[in-house]
Amino acid sequence: MKIEVVCRSGYKADERPIRFRLGDREYLVEELLDQWYGPADIFFKVRADDGNAYILRRHSTTPEGHWTLESFRDLSRGG
Repeated sequence: MKIEVVCRSGYKADERPIRFRLGDREYLVEELLDQWYGPADIFFKVRADDGNAYILRRHSTTPEGHWTLESFRDLSRGG
């Protein structure tokens, strides 16, 4: 599924996601739950306005910073 991410830029470009689109639906990021770095990627665990948790991955090896959805968790089911 195609994902589009809009980020807040502060000290550095694409500092953290503020909203993202999956298919035809747009989600607002309500909380940044965690952030970590891989060898060439940045991962963001966020809680969106639908109450669910998503892990978004920014592939830093591409100039445009390609994004993928790595994980989804339905928090309403205690997950």
